[in-house]
Amino acid sequence: MAKNMRLKVARATKDLSQAKLAEAVGVTRQTMNAIENGDYNPSLNLCIAICKALDVTLNDLFWGNE
Repeated sequence: MAKNMRLKVARATKDLSQAKLAEAVGVTRQTMNAIENGDYNPSLNLCIAICKALDVTLNDLFWGNE
C-alpha cells in the first residue's frame, strides 16, 4: 500500500497534527500515522469521518487519480 500524501497535505493545510485529526475522528495518533504511511486500510466509515474533518471528498483523499 502506498503512502497517502494527499491525506498528509490535506491535514497540514488545515493546520492539524496527526493527534488532533485522530482525536477529531475517534482513533489514536498511531492509527492516523499508519493510514498516512499506507500501513493501515481504514474502514469506509473512518474514511468518511476523516474527509468530513478535513472538508474534502473521498475522491480527494482516497480514490482520486494520482
